[in-house]
Amino acid sequence: MKYRPFGKTGLEVSEVIFGAGAVGGLLIDADDDTRRAAIRMALDGGINWIDTAASYGSGKSEEALGWLLNELPDSERPYVSTKTAFDLEAGDFAGQAERAITASLERLKADSVDVYTVHNRLATDHGNIQNALTPDDMLRTGGVADAMQALISSGLIRHIGFTCTGEAEAMHEVMRSGRFESAQINYNLLNPSAGRDMQPNRAAYDQKNIIAAAEDNGVAVMVIRVLAAGIIATDQRTGKEGGVVLEGDVNSDVARMNAVVPLLSPELGERSQVAVRYALRNSGVSGVVVGLAELEHLRLAIEAAEMGPLPDDVLAQLDDLADADFNLS
Repeated sequence: MKYRPFGKTGLEVSEVIFGAGAVGGLLIDADDDTRRAAIRMALDGGINWIDTAASYGSGKSEEALGWLLNELPDSERPYVSTKTAFDLEAGDFAGQAERAITASLERLKADSVDVYTVHNRLATDHGNIQNALTPDDMLRTGGVADAMQALISSGLIRHIGFTCTGEAEAMHEVMRSGRFESAQINYNLLNPSAGRDMQPNRAAYDQKNIIAAAEDNGVAVMVIRVLAAGIIATDQRTGKEGGVVLEGDVNSDVARMNAVVPLLSPELGERSQVAVRYALRNSGVSGVVVGLAELEHLRLAIEAAEMGPLPDDVLAQLDDLADADFNLS
């Protein structure tokens, strides 16, 4: 396993991050022995970071990590990041933040977490996206950033981040502010716009190379939805698919993946491994969060990181396909 700098925090993160979310659901749905085996496999494979959220399984993911990680000696404990969403109508961001982290720490059986992430989408104006925060909500005096910073001062968290989804203009404004130390960014081979400049008039949502903006501002990047909620990895559907960005249409992603498949060859690895290797091409990426439903998924992800980024000729073909809008128009 290789490790990359986590922005300007001084931390280093494994290229693969254990995703404890609801789409894969391993830590939420599996039996205790399987969950123990997953943590053991991750640590033995060099993974040093686990990402969860209060919303994953309505707290079940955090609760599972609470007992799983406390079975480990201190020398083996990985970094942990978790998330909370703010309620605009409720106001009192400071109170919301403190109550939410207190509940998360109770479930995690921990005194603090390494990164606490704002889990709302971003929009330039209220009403554009349900429950989205504007840059003003995030950055003004008494806003979300101040509320999160107070948790650092109280010792409950070490660093703050935000989920970088929603409207690109709002995402970039928050990124440029320097108030947040990490960002979770939707980046995969079906929509690479977070990691490169794209041709105009594409059908897919354009994130306008937000990873480059993160790198310019010293913000750590945790890639999310690297498998496009499983669409890249398999043709089997679970009902959990769906975009986390604007215009995240499942059928469109399926059509894009159908255009990608002919470019893939067995020596590149399984489809899920191609996805991880694709994301690792970008030097601005700190680590790739991989959602897991089975132990085999974890093994494949660790192996993918060991394989390294995809060959240049394959990356060039994927770039050309994306520039051609996956031949869909």
